[in-house]
Amino acid sequence: MKKNLLNILGVLGLLTGCMTSCTKDLNRNPTNGIDADSAYGSVTAYKGSLAKAYAAFALTSSEGSDKSDLGGIDAGTSDFIRLYWNAQELSTDEAMCVWTDPGVPDFHNLSWTSANTILRGLYTRSIYQITVCNDFIKQSTDDKLASRNITGNDAATVKYFRAEARFLRAYQYWVLMDMFANPPYVTEASQIGTSMPPQIQRADLFKYVESELLAVDSLLMAPRTNEYGRADQAAAWALQARLYLNAGVYTGTTHYPEAMTYANKVINAGYSLMGTYGQLFMADNNVGNNEIILSINYDGNYSQNYGGTTFLVNSAINADMNPTSFGVPNGGWGGNRTTSSLPDLFAAADKRAMFYGTSSTITDVSKFEQGKKVIKYRNLNKDSTTPASTNGVYTNVDFPLFRLGEMYLTYAEAALRAGTNTSDAINYINVLRQRAFGNTSGNVTSFTVDNVLDERARELFWECTRRTDLIRYGKFTTSTYLWPWKGGVSGGKSVDAHFNIYPIPSSDIIANTNLKQNTGY
Repeated sequence: MKKNLLNILGVLGLLTGCMTSCTKDLNRNPTNGIDADSAYGSVTAYKGSLAKAYAAFALTSSEGSDKSDLGGIDAGTSDFIRLYWNAQELSTDEAMCVWTDPGVPDFHNLSWTSANTILRGLYTRSIYQITVCNDFIKQSTDDKLASRNITGNDAATVKYFRAEARFLRAYQYWVLMDMFANPPYVTEASQIGTSMPPQIQRADLFKYVESELLAVDSLLMAPRTNEYGRADQAAAWALQARLYLNAGVYTGTTHYPEAMTYANKVINAGYSLMGTYGQLFMADNNVGNNEIILSINYDGNYSQNYGGTTFLVNSAINADMNPTSFGVPNGGWGGNRTTSSLPDLFAAADKRAMFYGTSSTITDVSKFEQGKKVIKYRNLNKDSTTPASTNGVYTNVDFPLFRLGEMYLTYAEAALRAGTNTSDAINYINVLRQRAFGNTSGNVTSFTVDNVLDERARELFWECTRRTDLIRYGKFTTSTYLWPWKGGVSGGKSVDAHFNIYPIPSSDIIANTNLKQNTGY
């Protein structure tokens, strides 16, 4: 099941076409070597095209094509999760990198500009994935299906595919809204090639993402009935819960009761926590895992690139840490570790404290040996064997985009902020802490909103949530919360509030005169 979509891509030969059509311009169709009727001529072909939309999350192509299509970024760094993780984690207390690659030091220094290479890559990657989804949605209307003689059960199946593509598009528009606030905006209804894409304002984009998620609710497959790694109703509910939890940031109006409602829909959809926390992030986490709601699937043989979980495993270790014990005998890049603020949050008995090293102190940001290493992601199976992956570097670990543990925390925070159902909120916190401690010794009888933020760090660190969380709490740019090397100084400092939003890349501002740069850049 894990490799289904990747195998489909291999059979249909879509991998190269998937990535070589990347472009920073939303105002075009994906390029391909075949016409639409051939690409969408049967239910099997539709599934192959849907696989392309999913694969864009996990695959890159040749370095040459990505360097031109993603604004000069090499294929090794252009994977979606690697770009997204850098923006969500390196800018916070949860991660620091010793590398001086273009754009990397800007994150922990909170000093990026509209020329930042990594931000340009993330922006472009999200736009490309929206473009792929737009094309699929446009090609899967009732009229298109009828013209291709796709009827009956096959037509019903394609309609499920179409709802998934709409969800994937909504997810990427959420990423752009959360990161860049006011991106260009194009849907399947836009006239391609007639003008440059218009800019949409953040509050309006919130309404659009909300409306799309509400629209596909009844069109997606029921929770836990789709293939592994494909979206269903619960994935849409999870994104809605995340959307509503952050609504105050996006629109100025909070939606905490709605966040509770959708988190609770996921909680009651039949999911359950993985018995052992660390097994959520192992090479066979696709097996016996009823906690992950939607994952990005990686495979050491079928999806080789230097992003994703290959990046998360290898960048957190070096040769001195015995890479074989992490399932990557030829790996270990010595790049990312955490500041002292993260490990200091954990009690000694908390099994989620997955760190390597004895000292948390970083006095020299260029020395990987300083600071604790995060060893949460490991390319080992649950029985401690190493999967048969290629070259001893690539991993089989799937990345959880949404999982049940986050929904417990979303419900808890929203309930505490709304002042309702706080007993359920405390219960959900304790369910997570019982797994973490192995017993009830970590249980609490009361919890504050700030306590939830700390619990989110303990439960979700290095899962691409921290920047969004700190902004929601008003702690990202302000002096309310300082961490080591925040703003580029050892004791931490506040920075200007405009850093709460990333800039529209300068290259796109120049190319598209409809776009206005975010304030402060």
